[in-house]
Amino acid sequence: MEGSGPETNNPMRFSCPERTIDVSRLSNGVTVITERVDSVRSVAAGIWVEAGARYEAPDECGISHFIEHMLFQGTENRSAQDLARQMDALGGMTDAYTGRELVSYSFKVLDENLAEALEIHADLVLRPRFEEEAIEKEKGVVLEELKMETDNPETYLTDVFVRHFWRRHPLGQPIIGTRKSILAFHRDRLRAFHQRYYQPENLTLAAAGRVEHGQFLELADRLFGHLPPGGARPAAQPPRPAAPWILKSRRSLQQVHVCLGAPAVTARDERTYTAFLLNMILGATISSRLFQNIRERQGLAYSIFSDLVQYLDAGWLGIYAGASPESARRLVRGVMDELKRLREEPAPEDELRHARQTAKSAMLLSLDSMSSRMSSLARQWLTHGRFFSLEELAAAIERVTAAQVQALAQEMFAPGRVGLAMLGRVGDAGVEPGDLEC
Repeated sequence: MEGSGPETNNPMRFSCPERTIDVSRLSNGVTVITERVDSVRSVAAGIWVEAGARYEAPDECGISHFIEHMLFQGTENRSAQDLARQMDALGGMTDAYTGRELVSYSFKVLDENLAEALEIHADLVLRPRFEEEAIEKEKGVVLEELKMETDNPETYLTDVFVRHFWRRHPLGQPIIGTRKSILAFHRDRLRAFHQRYYQPENLTLAAAGRVEHGQFLELADRLFGHLPPGGARPAAQPPRPAAPWILKSRRSLQQVHVCLGAPAVTARDERTYTAFLLNMILGATISSRLFQNIRERQGLAYSIFSDLVQYLDAGWLGIYAGASPESARRLVRGVMDELKRLREEPAPEDELRHARQTAKSAMLLSLDSMSSRMSSLARQWLTHGRFFSLEELAAAIERVTAAQVQALAQEMFAPGRVGLAMLGRVGDAGVEPGDLEC
């Protein structure tokens, strides 16, 4: 990290052959990260807040997401229309995202517009109005978003699975909230949650592109340095996963939608690269076993894929597919056969080599996007407190062996650990609990 000008603690600089990353910490606790890339004229930047669904009480379910919406409805200095028009005038792109552990407010602009864009977003994040009239209006917007998610079988079924997978734990709560919780939000509750989490020790500013660290640090200090220290998050308890069995009938659907899942390693687990390659082999790409065997060879599904989801102290691997009611049982059994094969047979070296190459190619391609670089900077720091060079990541991927992949598969897909949720004409599918044996 390199720091000059504003008061900073523990200045450090992280350098590797292809990247130079600087990190500073303002005296009040705000973290500032930059990566300079001289080959572009743009800068992608973001304000990251350590908040999200897992820090919500049951009666606050969805409040992080609702606050994200409300911050765009006006600040002490700008109306909602002002915010939109001023960002458009800069030619920039702005986005916001609420997850289970983080909320981000990001943008991408020309380097000459960075100061103005960050000032707009600092105003947005730090000084929301939370007007009652705007809150009531936004409830309608978020309820429509909830309906949209409910109408989307993939989104709805995944939410249902996670809710039962991590039952009675905040990580299992829906990020968007419920109709009941959304309707109960009011100004005092929103402001209290905002004041609790939108504090310096929970704030990280990240930027990638044509940006000079010292200048960005001075800008950050001017916009955020006045905040008093505070904002440490409460200790979070890891969830205990279950293996749910959920059948939900929706006769209007032509397909039976299937979500299977099992516990996976956490984001901080040293086996995370093993889990990454296991997922690549299983169902993350069109050359994966699930896509090739279930779709291409047997023709049981149009869409089938697996996804590895990792948090600080929990993780799960999910498999999603849609099939006709007549094919659903064969599909479930086919998936379980693939999980069994991962447990019982080490992956052939050529298949593992292909997965390694695909993973490394994806990492390199992600560097073409300043937004991806910026997001990676924030996430690596908030998860690991450090950054990983491409050489380090590539070496970690190369070290993964077939035996390690098999051992992890034996742990993740052990009997009784795989759960299932189905949506559609489930009564016609004939899927039974015994079909999950592998």
